[in-house]
Amino acid sequence: MARNKPLAYKLRLIKAGKQTKSVPAWIVAKTRGKIRYSPKTIRAWRTRKLKD
Repeated sequence: MARNKPLAYKLRLIKAGKQTKSVPAWIVAKTRGKIRYSPKTIRAWRTRKLKD
């Protein structure tokens, strides 16, 4: 990946970074542990790539 990235790709990276937050503890407690993470939080920068 180039050092200089297009603005649209940077915005997608920012959005993906914001989505990788954990689920709040009160949701885990309310669902009695059935929901522990969001499917979008599994993404890591090395393993799951975004579209350019």
